[in-house]
Amino acid sequence: MRSSSSAFKLACELIGSRMAMAWQLETPDIAFVQIKSAHWAGRFVQHSLSAPSLGSKRMEGVVDITPSTYGDIVATTATLRQLMKIALFDFWIANEDRNANNANLLYDLARGRLISIDYGCILNTATFDYAMSQLTTTDTILWSDLFRHLVKDKNTVTIDAIVEELEMAYAACLKRSERQLKQIVDELPKEWNVPSKVIEEKLLQLFDEQWTAGVWDNFVECLNDNLSNE
Repeated sequence: MRSSSSAFKLACELIGSRMAMAWQLETPDIAFVQIKSAHWAGRFVQHSLSAPSLGSKRMEGVVDITPSTYGDIVATTATLRQLMKIALFDFWIANEDRNANNANLLYDLARGRLISIDYGCILNTATFDYAMSQLTTTDTILWSDLFRHLVKDKNTVTIDAIVEELEMAYAACLKRSERQLKQIVDELPKEWNVPSKVIEEKLLQLFDEQWTAGVWDNFVECLNDNLSNE
């Protein structure tokens, strides 16, 4: 509530969460929350009021994915498919914060599911002044020990089948996402002072045919690069 950059990152959290749900990725439910004044004390300058912030629902039975927890993740074809779909989502929404150093993922131990979190750096790290730019090979979770852990011992037939499934699902994901545009713009709290027109214009770039086609080509190219390195 005290800086425009923070407000735009909050907007990205909202956008990323709604779009991840539209892609049918595992991601926590979200809600607008008010921070009590007592909770500022000792950590921040205390304020008497709070603009609406954004909270993620706490999930039980999950671990934060780090190099020390890779061993807890069962390297099944289903888990690899989940990671590859998350990677494609990141290419589409230009998420520069999920990479080898920062997975931004949780793992549901009981269900063997990857859970996507943290969307503050989508849209090329909350860049609203310039056109979208594609991620590079090393910008993504495909360039990580986690991917290497999940892809090991998987044959070419298995990987090709996942890519084919994702290509078939991609258009449907985009259609569901496009239906979220009005809701996202309508949900933006006025207290954030984020121009809804700026947000809407940026989101429309995600559905430009040149962008969506380029995303798919870039995803496949980066995937193949990483498989070759593997």
